[in-house]
Amino acid sequence: MQRLASSRRLLRAALAPAPARANSSLSAAVAAPAPENGATSPKMPGFDYTPPPYDGPRAEEIFRKRVEFLSPSLFHFYDRPLNIVDGKMQYLFDEDGRRYLDAFGGIATVCCGHCHPDVVEAIVNQAKRIQHSTVLYLNHAIADFAEALASKMPGDLKVVFFTNSGTEANELALMIARLYTGCNDIISLRNGYHGNAAGTMGATAQSNWKFNVVQTGVHHALNPDPYRGAFGSDGEKYARDVQEIIEFGTTGRVAGFISEAIQGVGGIVELAPGYLPAAYDIVRKAGGLCIADEVQAGVARTGSHFWGFEGHGVIPDIVTMAKGIGNGIPIGAVVTTPEIAQVLTCRSYFNTFGGNPVSTAGGHAVLKVLEKEKLQENAFVVGSHLKEQLNKLKEKHDIIGDVRGKGFLLGVELVTDREKKTPAKAEISHVMNHMKDMGVLVGKGGFYGNVFRITPPLCFTKEDSDFFIDVMDIALSKL
Repeated sequence: MQRLASSRRLLRAALAPAPARANSSLSAAVAAPAPENGATSPKMPGFDYTPPPYDGPRAEEIFRKRVEFLSPSLFHFYDRPLNIVDGKMQYLFDEDGRRYLDAFGGIATVCCGHCHPDVVEAIVNQAKRIQHSTVLYLNHAIADFAEALASKMPGDLKVVFFTNSGTEANELALMIARLYTGCNDIISLRNGYHGNAAGTMGATAQSNWKFNVVQTGVHHALNPDPYRGAFGSDGEKYARDVQEIIEFGTTGRVAGFISEAIQGVGGIVELAPGYLPAAYDIVRKAGGLCIADEVQAGVARTGSHFWGFEGHGVIPDIVTMAKGIGNGIPIGAVVTTPEIAQVLTCRSYFNTFGGNPVSTAGGHAVLKVLEKEKLQENAFVVGSHLKEQLNKLKEKHDIIGDVRGKGFLLGVELVTDREKKTPAKAEISHVMNHMKDMGVLVGKGGFYGNVFRITPPLCFTKEDSDFFIDVMDIALSKL
């Protein structure tokens, strides 16, 4: 009863009449639909698609069910919950048919574009034949996708284990490292995020995402953050902390080291140059394996390379991935060498849905679309243009403290004081709401919740980027 009463209060607050301001009230939008981007908004690029009419439940009803029947830990963006009912490529549509430019991509998940026809066709065709078949039987979909993924990996990384998510992939990778080395100690980076299950929550190093459950065997090294870190962009100085952790916090031997090439949930933080090569060398000398968490930075998103770790000139022993490899289909994977993979034969490792035919058929189609439409190249060219324009906004708006990232994995950190780097936590929510009112959806993250996470589908165009910049410029000017 206490939860229900709390949920009802939340419902009333979220759906109460909003303060009078342009395009902010859901009920007002329903009563009198505004122009697509509002009368004074920048003009959104044209797009030849009209979604079918939506006659399903309205936002109020969906939200009411959500607070009563779903987890009370769920949260939502925006003052007024947004009911998204349709998507096509880089655009989303709400219950009234209003179009939005998607600059978040379902948290760096949609890479080819929403409902890309080639991916949808592959999924539908496979679902018509067989939706699920245990890996105890043969099916070509899982083998074909594994072969295609292996062809994208450097070195001897060619054995694939499929999972359902990035969390599962990282859990498996950590277990493999511990089994292979016979050690338990794992080193991860402060501010990193690797999942919310037992092992990955230990490797995650942000209190925002950690519950008070037993988390053992993980040491968190200094984060090589060029913006907020103690050593600026000197990667080798940060790596000394890894050496000291091994010397003073372990037996001198470790199971492994896990890191993202660019921290996603942590606020699109690029690792200082030279850090990963130095850290990998230190860890391998201590007998450990190096794990690259490519859940957000992988699958062509950084533009310059297909995998984020390639931008650092290293080859990991284990690579984990999810999100972009399915374009929205739930799938994750661990890729390692034949030698390391053998360690799982000492017992029976099994994942019921890992390698599901529908998921792997969709994933294989994603790789083909990336290649056919040259989306990695697009991420590099358009992403570089977008970052350049964001840096120009930084010159204009003092509230922007830092612009960082690569390709379509970009971050904009807002601060109220550039010298003190004081997080602008309240201000970023205001800007997000203004941008939504003008037709742009963007994410946020970082430990303080003050960083824009710009992770659009890789089909994002230069015109989309310019529209995004115009909208953000106006929204920042309203502060």
